[in-house]
Amino acid sequence: MSKKIDFTKSVYELTQENPEIVGIMARLGFTEITKKAMLNSVGKLMTVPKGAKMKGIPMEEIIRAFEEKGFKISGADAAKTDDAHAAKPENDAAKVETASPDERTEQLKGYLKRVSAGESLERVRSDFAREFGEVEASEIMKAEQGLMAEGMPLTEVQKLCDLHSALFHGATKEERIANAEKEVAASLAREREALKEQAKNKEAQAKELEQITGHPLYTFTKENEELRKLLVAIKPKLATKEDVTELFTKIREVSVHYAKKGDLLYPLLNVKYDISGPSNVMWTVDDEIRDEMSALEKETERGEWWMTRLESILTRADEMIYKEQNILFPICADNFSEEEWKGIYRDSKDYAACFGVENERWEDGESIPALNAAAGTDGEIVMPGGHMKLNELTAMLNTIPLELSFVDAENINRYFNEGPKVFKRPGMAIDREVFSCHPPKIEPMVRGIIDDFRAGKRDCVPVWMEKMGKTFLVTYYAVRDKNGTYLGTLEAVQDMEFAKEHFLG
Repeated sequence: MSKKIDFTKSVYELTQENPEIVGIMARLGFTEITKKAMLNSVGKLMTVPKGAKMKGIPMEEIIRAFEEKGFKISGADAAKTDDAHAAKPENDAAKVETASPDERTEQLKGYLKRVSAGESLERVRSDFAREFGEVEASEIMKAEQGLMAEGMPLTEVQKLCDLHSALFHGATKEERIANAEKEVAASLAREREALKEQAKNKEAQAKELEQITGHPLYTFTKENEELRKLLVAIKPKLATKEDVTELFTKIREVSVHYAKKGDLLYPLLNVKYDISGPSNVMWTVDDEIRDEMSALEKETERGEWWMTRLESILTRADEMIYKEQNILFPICADNFSEEEWKGIYRDSKDYAACFGVENERWEDGESIPALNAAAGTDGEIVMPGGHMKLNELTAMLNTIPLELSFVDAENINRYFNEGPKVFKRPGMAIDREVFSCHPPKIEPMVRGIIDDFRAGKRDCVPVWMEKMGKTFLVTYYAVRDKNGTYLGTLEAVQDMEFAKEHFLG
């Protein structure tokens, strides 16, 4: 039976009726739909035709994409309806007048977000004048405070304050605009103090967790303390142009520290709590620091230019320590639950020690059950090629000398085999979108491979790489059923040192 979709409804309403719509629209180019804050605000005001017009995406393309997914479409002429409504401003304004305070706030936030995103001020003002009418000073203030509550930095709101005033200028009497600006300024001052207090509370939470022996933040902090000692020790040697090979080799162990952040902290903040800043910014910087250190390690000529580059990248590593201790860790402490910290503690045991900091035992963290503790072992799984007990199948997959990962057709991590891994697979990543597990610079490549598999353009993508002084072959396979339907992607990681020994030995 075909599914129905009514394009006269808001994007928010459509996604509540059928969550599958989020993935379809994201692939069409409506990437903001994956952001909960945007969906819960602008999404309540935006229809698909309106969004298509703003994005410049042909409605025919959108209709075709939904029909391919089995949807029966109504209201596809909503764009024309919107134009007709534009000729009747009194009707739209009347609707806003009868809207609830919360609905009015959401609409105002929508206009502010459009201006903040760079849309033409005159276009937004035109929509505002047609659809909204008069606005109270307190409503402007409440809308801007709502944006800050959703994550827009205070400095960004301040920077855009003149634009916001221009947007609403003329909608009320001049003195009301003046009062609005004063109230907003006073509100921002109060908000600034409130944010300072919140920051202090978050820092206090983080400091408290950092004192618990074995807690993940305890270990991360100890690693940062050891890294800072190394950075202090290498600085005078750089100044006098002494040999720093030994110290530099130790400092490069920061790659383990960054790998743990990238696998265990950034994705959880981004996916579970919709806090994307650290994953978009810090994760990228982590990769840049690691890449530069790797490049410097490979250089055989280590003259003054080499020392200058090394000093620059070590400065960035030192700055990252500050960002972790004062930004990242307090954010994590403020959001992660006790069970999530236990999961991070459990997964962190798979990583090598760095800077000599071993994982100490966290008593509370030991109480979390193993991932497979609830799995039965007596039932059988029947397959076309035979049948096996669950424990037999699990043991067989774990015996294969490959690191195996399976991502389903909806791009969700569903399975990792067990055992030591060079490419870490934290258990907390299961049931999480695969793209959240990759740093920003790698994500486009992963998306491209999966898109090609889904479209039938490729079936296999081999990638050779060097890691930890060894050669690895990472192969991505399109998993299809006997009818050719795409079911997901299999990643297989193989240590190829044995081949080098066999053919080159």
